[in-house]
Amino acid sequence: MPKVIYVSASGAEQAVDALDGESVMATAVKNGVPGIIGECGGNASCATCHVWVRDEFLSLVGEPGEMEDDLLDLGVGDRRAGSRLSCQITCTPELDGLTVDVPPEQA
Repeated sequence: MPKVIYVSASGAEQAVDALDGESVMATAVKNGVPGIIGECGGNASCATCHVWVRDEFLSLVGEPGEMEDDLLDLGVGDRRAGSRLSCQITCTPELDGLTVDVPPEQA
């Protein structure tokens, strides 16, 4: 079972066991992670699950698709190189320990 670590703007960490194949957003919502809302239910249409993926995991999660990239441009403050919609990241054993930061605007 992969573990995902969510880090708030204050630096508080919340480590959560994820189901293999579940999205990082769904894992956060099910476990009450502050700042990850997922209003669209994971359909990549709202950007309320924006996270900053830590550098060491960027190559493992890959680049955003075209629709995700557009949403990140339109609806997200402080877009960074590691910006992703957590609904578009699937938890796998290879991502065990994935650490993502939740932007302060979402807190």
